[in-house]
Amino acid sequence: MTDASNAASKKGMFDGLSGVTPGSVLSSVMKRGDLALALGVMAIIVVLILPMPAFMLDFSLAISITFSVLVLMTALFIQKPLEFSAFPTVLLIATMLRLALNLASTRLILGAGHEGTDSAGKVIEAFGNFVMQGNFVIGVIVFAILVIVNFVVITKGSGRIAEVAARFTLDAMPGKQMAIDADLSAGLIDEKDARERRSNLEKESSFFGAMDGASKFVRGDAIAGLLITFINIVGGIIVGVAQNNMGFGDAAHTYTLLTIGDGLVSQIPALIVSTAAGLLVSKAGVEGAADQALFDQLSGYPQALGMSSFVMGTMAFLPGLPAIPFLALAGGAGGLAYYLTKTRKQRVLDAETEREAAAEAAPPVDEPISTALKMDELRLEIGYALLPLINGKDHKKLTDQIKALRRQIASDMGFVMPSVRILDNVQIDSNSYVFRVKEVEAGRGEVYVGQLLVMDPHGNQIQLPGLHTTEPAFGLPATWIDEGLREEASFRGYTVVDPPTVLTTHLTEIIKDNMADLLSYAEVQKLLDELGKEHKKLVEDLVPSQITVTGIQRVLQTLLTERISIRDLAAIMEGIAEAVGHTQSLTLITEHVRARLARQICAAHSDANNMLPLVTMSPRWEQAFAESLIGQGEEKQLAMQPSMLQEFISSMRDRFEEAAQAGDVPVLLTSPGVRPYVRSIVERFRPQTFVMSQNEIHPRIKLRTVGSI
Repeated sequence: MTDASNAASKKGMFDGLSGVTPGSVLSSVMKRGDLALALGVMAIIVVLILPMPAFMLDFSLAISITFSVLVLMTALFIQKPLEFSAFPTVLLIATMLRLALNLASTRLILGAGHEGTDSAGKVIEAFGNFVMQGNFVIGVIVFAILVIVNFVVITKGSGRIAEVAARFTLDAMPGKQMAIDADLSAGLIDEKDARERRSNLEKESSFFGAMDGASKFVRGDAIAGLLITFINIVGGIIVGVAQNNMGFGDAAHTYTLLTIGDGLVSQIPALIVSTAAGLLVSKAGVEGAADQALFDQLSGYPQALGMSSFVMGTMAFLPGLPAIPFLALAGGAGGLAYYLTKTRKQRVLDAETEREAAAEAAPPVDEPISTALKMDELRLEIGYALLPLINGKDHKKLTDQIKALRRQIASDMGFVMPSVRILDNVQIDSNSYVFRVKEVEAGRGEVYVGQLLVMDPHGNQIQLPGLHTTEPAFGLPATWIDEGLREEASFRGYTVVDPPTVLTTHLTEIIKDNMADLLSYAEVQKLLDELGKEHKKLVEDLVPSQITVTGIQRVLQTLLTERISIRDLAAIMEGIAEAVGHTQSLTLITEHVRARLARQICAAHSDANNMLPLVTMSPRWEQAFAESLIGQGEEKQLAMQPSMLQEFISSMRDRFEEAAQAGDVPVLLTSPGVRPYVRSIVERFRPQTFVMSQNEIHPRIKLRTVGSI
């Protein structure tokens, strides 16, 4: 290669480097964060090895203090600990930086300490003079206290919190993972949210595990600070006296000042970073910045501030205590408590006003058409004059009596009565009311607020001034009188009833007449589910292999139609279990169940002397009904001549009226085969008459025949 070509090559090389300047290199490093971090760590390692001039040490110590303050402020302002997940790494770098600066300052102190108190830089000298105030004993004590606060209190506490948090976080991970999977399976979150929550869970466990280890850095840093201080003082005195011919007092003062200054410059950033670590791990369960975690919760109970104000005010008057500080604090706490209480009330009022304004401003929402399909099981419509029965202050108001009625019917019949919806209806008379069962009118009447309904037990007309009417539940003659005539009506032996009781009595009869219609499939299923544990096996064996829930519903409805209580559901289920093995006819199953309830049926219709009054059917009518049955099994029907039916009805009416005049309420006794068909005839003209078969008579019941058909 010629000289010309070599020259050209060298010129091209230098031309390529001509654009490289220190500024451009620094700019490139700043744009690459990884390079900047690598250079910073390398600089820390270099400081551990190579000596550092005093001016450079001052600059580095300023960086250490600024960096520790930045870490503390970040820990204060973050919303969640995971937002500062790099804290363990930051803690390691900060610890390494302080230890490197400790080593650099130790070189300067031991090597040039005899030259004066500024030999290790202005920062160390200023900290030593400021703390010691000319007395190195004070400096040693202050430094020792700072180290104790950092090492014994803050570092130990934050390390323990980090350790427990790490342990509990790791123990709770399986449960949190299952919760995320359950929410995903239930459709509460999508796959993206599940991945994000799993990622946060992993970060959380890693963070607290790392914080547990990182707390050991702080602990080691505190121990290293103590050892370095002891070494610097002892070594400095030895170097000053033995090598630099200093007096012992001068050496002790100079090297102690430098060492204490160096220790303070190192321990103050260490204390700041330890505080940041404690804040970070202690607010693990609190959302929001530290001011929200503290002030919002401390100010959430003004009563606490008020009590604090009272205690401080009391202490101000104790002998020997300065009154001004305690009175000032008491006044401040009391004023703050008053302000917070007033602010909270105002905040509640503002929120209520905003809700009302939002509700008024919101456009009316159309009800879905499906709401029009919903039916009220029981509804009471009242005229406007009867509203005091609902809204009045009387302890006997209607709603209370309906609540008591629901409980009473559940106790007597084993049937949970549906809730009654009460509406005012301007389309009916002001004193009228209408009961509706599944929105079909089932009864109506009139009541008068402020008056009383009186009836004669013998069914005669009331001989008192008032509005003559008919009692709505039983159709007996009655009269509405003023409340002032109550005593006279009671003296004459009349039955006196207030308006709410009239309504409740009428409602009771309507419910008893319609219980079969109100017993829904869902209610039957609920009754079966609420059976005791000892009967669960029986239900499992029966349903649905031998009989369906609908079949059980039919049996219960038939019993309720004749006002037989189904409260003993266990006995009813046992009767069904016995019958389904022989027949699938619901009529025969019901008759067998009635036989199982013989004791209950006889007790319900016995008189005051514990005797069962009977009206029996003659063999002629028994045979007539038996011969009038046509068809087989479920298809059997009664086909009796109308003239014979009329004759039977007349004879029965005469017998029962005679019994009623004698004060008896008898039952009609028939043979088991014809009982359902006799009942189908009787319920049309005399529904209150109970028809029972000979199988339903309990062996221990006493019988009394009061007539025969």
